[in-house]
Parts: sequence; C-alpha cells; structure tokens
Amino acid sequence: MNYITLKNNRPTPLKEIPIIGYDEFKELNVGLLKDNPLRHCVNYFGYKDLESIRLFCCVADDSDHSILVSSSYVGPSDTLQSMTAQNHNFEKFERELHENFGIAYLDHPWLKPMRYAKNRVDNSSKIENYPFYKVDSEELHEVGVGPIHAGVIEPGHFRFICNGEQIMHLEIQLGYQHRGVEELFLKKKRLVERTTLAENIAGDTVVGHTTAFANLWENLCGNPPDATLDFSRTLALELERMAIHTGDLAAICGDIAYQLGNSVYGRLRTPIVNFLQEWGGNRLAKGLIRVGKMNYPFTPALANRIIEIFGAYEPDFDEMTGRLWRLPSALSRMERTGVVSYEEALEIGAVGMAARASGLNRDIRMSHPHNHYCSIEHKPVIKHHGDVFSRAQIRREEIKQSISYIKEMVQQVPDYKLNPALSLSPLPDSFILSLVEGWRGEICHCAVTDNMGELVVYKIKDPSHHNWMALAQAVRNNDISDFPICNKSFNLSYCGHDL
Repeated sequence: MNYITLKNNRPTPLKEIPIIGYDEFKELNVGLLKDNPLRHCVNYFGYKDLESIRLFCCVADDSDHSILVSSSYVGPSDTLQSMTAQNHNFEKFERELHENFGIAYLDHPWLKPMRYAKNRVDNSSKIENYPFYKVDSEELHEVGVGPIHAGVIEPGHFRFICNGEQIMHLEIQLGYQHRGVEELFLKKKRLVERTTLAENIAGDTVVGHTTAFANLWENLCGNPPDATLDFSRTLALELERMAIHTGDLAAICGDIAYQLGNSVYGRLRTPIVNFLQEWGGNRLAKGLIRVGKMNYPFTPALANRIIEIFGAYEPDFDEMTGRLWRLPSALSRMERTGVVSYEEALEIGAVGMAARASGLNRDIRMSHPHNHYCSIEHKPVIKHHGDVFSRAQIRREEIKQSISYIKEMVQQVPDYKLNPALSLSPLPDSFILSLVEGWRGEICHCAVTDNMGELVVYKIKDPSHHNWMALAQAVRNNDISDFPICNKSFNLSYCGHDL
C-alpha cells in the first residue's frame, strides 16, 4: 500500500507512513480525489529533513471517517509537475511549498507568493512587489481596496478588475502580518505557551483552534480527553458558533443598510459572549480550553444560566429573523448575489459553511467526529444556491441547531475530576492529525515528533485557507457595490491565513 489509513486524532509511528517517489505520490493523491466529492485534501505540507524535504499529503475520505496519508522526499532545487494542474484543491498548498522551500513547479497555473514568511527562500520577493494579475484594456479599470481597512479589520488587499461597475476579476493578497505562529510552536517548549499560541491563531476561533491543539496533544501523549473534557469543548464550540453567526447576521444587515437587523443581532450576540466570560473569565473563551484539564469546569448552575439566556435570546432572534426573511428589500440584496456553484466549490476544495451553502456536504462533526460529536447524530445544514442568502440561511439554522444541542447536553452535566497522574509527554517519532469543525469550517492541525518526542513540525490550516478563493469566485459578474455583503457572507480570516 502506498498510503496509510488513519483516523482523526489517532497518532501513528512515523515509520508506518509509506515513502514513495514523487511521480507516484502525485498520481496517487490526484487519483484519490478524481471524481470523488467525498474526498478532499485537508493538509499538504513539508519540512526540512537533512538536505531533503519530506512531503506529507493528507486526504480525508468522508465516507468512512478515514484520512489517507502518504509521503515523499524531494530536493529543494527539484522542478516538479504540479498536482494543481490536475486538481485545484492543491493550489495554495503548492504555492506555500514553493515559497518556503523553493520547490519549483513546471505547470502550476498561479505560482505566486503565499504568505511572505520571514524564513522564505527568496527574501527579495516582497509584498510591495506582489505580481497582481493585469489586463491591458482601455475599457477595463482596476480598483484597489486595502490593505488598510476601516475600523479594526485586519490588513488584506483586494484588487478588482472592473468593466464599469461590474467585477470581472478579483485577486486577494494577504500576508501583511505574517506572525510565524507555526515556527513559534517549535521554539516555545512549555505547554502553556503552546496553548496560548493556539488561542491566538484567530481571535474569532479561540475555541476551535485551541480544541484542535488540545485534542492533538492529548492523543499524541497517549491520553485521549475524557468525557468531561469532550463535553466542555463541544459545548464551547457550539457557543462560539452561535456568537459568531449572530454577529455575522448583524454585519450582513449592516452591509445592506438594514439598521434594525444590525442593532438587534448585535445586541443578541452580547449575552452569548458574556456567558463565556461567566464560565471562564473571558468573552472570547481564552483560558477555557486546557490540555488534560479544565480550569473552569462546567456546572449545573451554569447549565441553568445558559437555559435562562436562551429563554431571552430565542424569542427576539426568531422575531428578528422572521422580519429579515420577509423583507423584500433585504432579500433582493441577498438572493442571487455572490453565487458559488457546487462545481466551483468542489474544484476549489471549499470547506465548512462556504461549501455547505453550495450543496457540498463538508462538516467534520459528521464526517470525522471528535469530542462529544461522537455521541451526537449531527445532520449538516445544506443549501444549494450558493449565494449570500444561502450563507445567511445556514447561519440562522445552525444557531437553532446549536441551541438544541446545548439544551440536550446540559440536561446531564458530568462531574469533573482532575487526573494528576496524566502524562503529557509526546510519543517519539510519531505523526498525528487533528480535525475540528469550527464555526467557519474545517480546522486541521498536524504534528510530527523526533526520536526524543520533540516537535519537528507543527502545521496549522484554518478553513479560510480554502475559502478565500471561493470569495474571489463569488464576486465575479456582481456589481462592486455588492462586494462588502459578499465578503461578510463568508467572513473569512486574515490572521488565520497569516500564520
């Protein structure tokens, strides 16, 4: 067998992962995805091993909860045939390999810098000289937005090519604040430092990324989380989903000048994040998720409190959503705006909410369940029009779904007991992959250890890695005035990209 079959959060000895020649590696992974919408690439990365680069490609098979992992060695001066030329799922992964290691690809259609990492091979390549796509035409014009944005939005540049008001092409360039997070995971040796790094990968996905790290680390140490940790992490994930979805509905209303919806949804977000502060002392849930323990166990008193909050939240949410869904002026701005077809979502490798809005069923809670989702018969919310309205509908229905899950869970709050004898020393010479369904979609953390159990590589993938291209596709043939609502309907992460 030229690949190994793994499960989510299950470590394996590094020697068990087959090493094959690059041509076979390429044909294998392209073939695994060919004509199979139930498979997609969840991570593809490399690390320096002496003078060579060892590549790992991880393909998730949603039909049987498996992850197919293969590897290959290549040289930094090698010129290779790209996988992207045959399947666009690999596009950004190969751009990053090119930028970080200098691997050249003969036929990659878009071989441009990815993040401008400080340890990139070519330091003469600067973000100020990014090679934007150009069109030589007297009829078309360019519009640049950013990288400095109003308010507190992070830096990112959008370069539009327009025919009058109509968008013909959008190119998105990020990487203005590359933070070196993955490298810091290797440099920082204390567990609390690494956990704090995970909490700060993306400020709106604290629970999602920290859960991925905690799940990975505990399983890498041979001590999977117990039922109380699974319970608390799942509860926090659904609260984070509720809070961000509610805030996003407020933002969508703001972008279509519906101030009532903007105000009401904005107000409704507040008690959810305030509850996270009641539970763990921080409105973004920093400090709540810890490896091998809970500093703030969930209690029956907190269960009563969240039911009380839902009692006030639900009637106002239902009334406001009913008004928004019946308002012709709002519907006219959302329906058939920013469409991404099923075929485009599949080709891009879209994940999470962006995929599900286009009819592509990608939801780790069902396909590769983790934590308490193993005990929940989760049914993903799927829409089929791929427009702003579909993405708004998913938020509405997932909020209701989260409420139902939480209400069911808090009926039986498990008693938490700290295990002081728990070992948190990683297994040596091992590989592990952790998948978590954050509110945006699929989060993937991977780790490789050496013969002393030290991290050799820690690789992070935020769902935005896949979905920025979906936004670029969504705005084509739309008026440029519709860009803000298209952008907010995805609400992708800049910092989740600039690792």
